[in-house]
Amino acid sequence: MFPRIFDRYLGRQVGSATLIGVALLSGVMVLGNVYKKLDELLGNTELPISVILEFVAMVIPFSLIFTIPWAFLTAILLVFGRLSADNELVSLRMTGMSMARICVPVFALALLLSGICFWVNVSLAPAAKDHMKRLFYQVAVKNPETLFQEGQVLERVPGYRIYTGKRDDKALSDLHIIKLDEASNAGSYIRANQGNIQTAEGKLDFTMLLKGVSIEHLPAADGKGQGGVPKPLSLEEFPLEFPLSEMQKDAVRVNASMKTTAALAEEVATWKDSFNGDVLTDVTRSLSRTELHKRYSFSLACFTFALVGIPLGVTAQRRETSSGFALSLITATVYIVFIILADTLNDKPSSMPHLIMWAPNVIFLGIGGWLFYKLSRK
Repeated sequence: MFPRIFDRYLGRQVGSATLIGVALLSGVMVLGNVYKKLDELLGNTELPISVILEFVAMVIPFSLIFTIPWAFLTAILLVFGRLSADNELVSLRMTGMSMARICVPVFALALLLSGICFWVNVSLAPAAKDHMKRLFYQVAVKNPETLFQEGQVLERVPGYRIYTGKRDDKALSDLHIIKLDEASNAGSYIRANQGNIQTAEGKLDFTMLLKGVSIEHLPAADGKGQGGVPKPLSLEEFPLEFPLSEMQKDAVRVNASMKTTAALAEEVATWKDSFNGDVLTDVTRSLSRTELHKRYSFSLACFTFALVGIPLGVTAQRRETSSGFALSLITATVYIVFIILADTLNDKPSSMPHLIMWAPNVIFLGIGGWLFYKLSRK
């Protein structure tokens, strides 16, 4: 009867501390990165609150990849540090319970959290990243006028740089438009007093009807064709079509981190890109294989941290929250360094980055197993 009571007690202590840690750490990571990522993806686009909330929801899975293992490690260090400092572990050992038996609820929780991390790494996070990249395109198709912000230069429309002085819904004024050539150099400059956005149902591209237009062809960047500066062309009206279809091509382009786990496994096995069927090179296959192994390896972080965290927490014997948090930060940082190293080398097949992804689990499981064995023998 007593072991069952203790199992529930220890499970609640570690579980509740983990939930609190996940909530706090995820909040910090989301708030710290959402505006940066939002600006990188959408620029200065004015968005409805529903889109912003959708974007935040897509960022959360990425935070869970890191915050669940880190919060679990911190919870273990704090709980076992307190149990050791209060001599509760000594009392339990005196009843005849082995260290392995005492830690059964923690290892059970570690397996449960590892399963959750597996789902997040393998399914949830890749789908969220893919959806996040398409979000800007979806906003542009539904409400193209939101792309044009007063006093801002729009750079997200392929082939154009557009400055908008003022905007009232779909009516724009004081427009300065630079049309780029194939080499992304300034080809022509368009100045318009007014512009009105016109969309057609079932058509991706939208048209801006410009009024009070002045068009000037700029000299080539390489200096060719300098036979005198042409006089600007003045027009009452001029329709200008913006290619959202070109934006769609970029939106559907995917990298390894956005592909499903099944697609990555197929690419590694068949040497063919799951998106377009192209034959993979050694580098592109290495990218897919490294991402695949990263998802599986990182899913074991909770179990790895449980094995190494318990003896560290008991050995530290600290009641202070700051000490446990600092120790967890150091341990998690060392673990993450290997992941970053493998990601850095993922385009160098000779470095075997997919095997480096497993190095932190192998090292920490070895160290944790040895420390746990020594702790059990005391």
